[in-house]
Amino acid sequence: QVYYVESGGGFVQPGGSLRLSCVASGPGRRFDSYDMRWYRQAPGKEREFVAEITRDSGIKKLADSVKGRFTVSRDNNKSTLFLHMNNLKPEDTGKYYCQVIGVGGWGQGTQVTVSS
Repeated sequence: QVYYVESGGGFVQPGGSLRLSCVASGPGRRFDSYDMRWYRQAPGKEREFVAEITRDSGIKKLADSVKGRFTVSRDNNKSTLFLHMNNLKPEDTGKYYCQVIGVGGWGQGTQVTVSS
């Protein structure tokens, strides 16, 4: 069982920026043992992959739709995963979730709304 707390969402205009944070914790495992992903879900749509990062930050992957605008990072000393989002577009609107790869489960997510 892993517990997730996502934060940092908000309302921004197109072209704006946000930084999302995720704290993941569970009994018997350290944060720095987790490979992690970000997902998002827009209203009426399936949840979709956004970004992935390995436990040592050695490998990072991004969905094609966010390449060049989003970056994923983590601070293992603070047990926190980040999603840095720049040049936001209305199609980035949705609720964003983090997840430990291979463990599953979902937190409450954090809402991102991009609109003029």
